[in-house]
Order: sequence, then structure tokens, then C-alpha cells
Amino acid sequence: MQPSHQQWLIPFAIQLIPSGLLFIGALWIRESPRWLFLKDRRREAMESLCWVRQLDASDIYITEEVSAIDSTHEAQRANVGVGLWQPFKALASRPNMQYRMFLGCMLFFWQNGSGINAINYYSPTIFASLGVQTGTVNLMTGIFGVVKAVATIIWLLFLVDQLGRRKLLIIGAIAGSICMWIIGAYICVVEPEQHPSDHLTSSGIAAIFFFYLWTAAYTPTWNGTPWVLNSEFFDPSFRSIAQAASTSSNWLFNFLVSRFTEQMFAAMGYGVYFFFASLSFLAFFYAFFLIPETSGIPLEKMDRLFGIKPVWRANAQLKEELVSEEQQFRTDIKGRAVHKENEGDSSNESEGPLAQ
Repeated sequence: MQPSHQQWLIPFAIQLIPSGLLFIGALWIRESPRWLFLKDRRREAMESLCWVRQLDASDIYITEEVSAIDSTHEAQRANVGVGLWQPFKALASRPNMQYRMFLGCMLFFWQNGSGINAINYYSPTIFASLGVQTGTVNLMTGIFGVVKAVATIIWLLFLVDQLGRRKLLIIGAIAGSICMWIIGAYICVVEPEQHPSDHLTSSGIAAIFFFYLWTAAYTPTWNGTPWVLNSEFFDPSFRSIAQAASTSSNWLFNFLVSRFTEQMFAAMGYGVYFFFASLSFLAFFYAFFLIPETSGIPLEKMDRLFGIKPVWRANAQLKEELVSEEQQFRTDIKGRAVHKENEGDSSNESEGPLAQ
């Protein structure tokens, strides 16, 4: 498309389609059961919870979850308080929660440190640095977007719950780092911008392959997983403030990367790829030593998850404890039911002679 008013207007208008679909879909989204319980709208909360779990209100699992939610809300009212400023006040006196918020915010540092937003905003420059001709740069950029979309769908439907959050971060960090090192090494050795050609060499095709491989490795790992983790790191008492802080940190790091990427390419050349490769390599250690697996852990148990060391064993250990506690809870429930039945039988026996 030739430079014109429509050149920016059409891409902007296309973005209104998914946002419009999101708005329409939001009209049918059910309210969070936890929020409804917090507001003492228990009938609506039970309906919403049963719809989410696809279980009857009498199911033992629903009984367990409602008990856990009620306990958490009681603790929130007693220790944190309800209101806009109460979580801020409580956060100031809880170093463990501040540390957890730091972990969540720094996930977005490592996410942006992978180079994704540099590539998002400067993909034509990057493809040109790989030796792609000007006429095919837009096509390559379009394929980059398609790869991201497909990988995102795979992540949503399969990977995030099958592999878990922690494994995805570790795999993505290592795979992304290797790809970036290879791309940087190619540009360092071949210098395609200094030796332009009317066609891609075999080494240039290999570099583009690793670029798309990096995209396929990054998208289902570091692209969306930090958002999932930040939604699960915190119990309902601090969840809102933590989400606000982590989202702000994402846009801060996004701004810094996008602001200085052009200057980095001008000053560092292929060194930019080595820079992002190094950050991805360091992200592996960050995820391995500091980020526990949150999959399958209720929000109400996150404090216990972060209290277990080492973090790479925390998920399995807590799940074992929760299974034991669940069995004890069910035993207690059954015991109470039997006790009530016995009381009812005793009452009927004592009333029998009087009725005669």
C-alpha cells in the first residue's frame, strides 16, 4: 500500500474487530464466585461456582471449595480488611508478599528481555538485518504474526495446563537463548547488510528458520505464561493490587525496550541478539530457582506454596498435603452426617413411646 491516510487507518480499524468481539462476549461472562461470596451474595455465588465446576451444589468438591473460600474471606477481613486502601496498608507490613510481588513484576522484565517487543516493533529492520530483500520484508513479518497466532492457540488449548507454567518458562528461556545466539552469530560472521545479495543464501534461510523457531518457542512460553502466573501468585486479599503492579511493570519494560531498540541496533548491530540471548539464558535461572509451579494449587493455598523450599519441589509437596487434608475433610463431613443420623434415630426412639 502506498503511503497515505489509509495506511495507518486500516490496520487500526482491523483491531476494532477482536476488541468488539471481546466486548460482546463480556456481556455473557459470569461474575467471579469469590467476589460474590465476599459481597455475601451466596446464592449467586453458588450458582456461578456450580456452573464453573459443572457440579451440583451438594457435591463434596463444592463443599470443600466453599469452605476454603469462606476461610480465606474471614482471614482477609480479620488481617487485611476490605476496601481500596486496606491491601496497601497490609502490603507495607508483609515482606513475604512484597517479595512475591517483586517476583511477579520481574517476570515481565525477563519477558521483555527476550526481545519480543523489539521484534514486534522493529521486525522489518530485523528481517533486513538477516538479509531479506525489501520487497519480501512485509511477507516475512506477516508469517511472523501467523506463527505467533498458531503457537498461542496451542499454548491456550494444550501446553499451559499439560506442561505447567514453570516448565514452559524454563523451556522457553533455553530455546529462545539458543536461537538468539545462532541468529547473532550468523549476522556477525556473514554481515548480510554489508554484503547485500539479490537472493537469500542457505545460511540466511537457516537464520530465518531459527528466527521463526525462536518465535514458536517464545510465544507458548514467555508470551502469556507470566500473565497466568501473576493471576495465580496471590490470594484474593492482594490479587487486585498485585495485578495492577505487574501490569504496570510490563508496560514500563515494554516502553524501555521499544524506546531504545533502534539505538541499540545502530550502536550494537549483531550484539543486540547476543544481548537478548544473554537475558534469556539468565531468565532460565530465575525461573528455575525462584518460580514455583502454581498449576493445580488453589488461590487460598498460595501462601503455603511459597513457604515450601526448594521451589522446584513445592508444588508436588503441597499437593500431597492437600490430598491428605482433603481426605480428612471428607472423613469429618461423613462423620458429622453419621452423627446427625444417629441423633435423629435416638430422637425418634425416645419419641416413640410418648406418641403411643
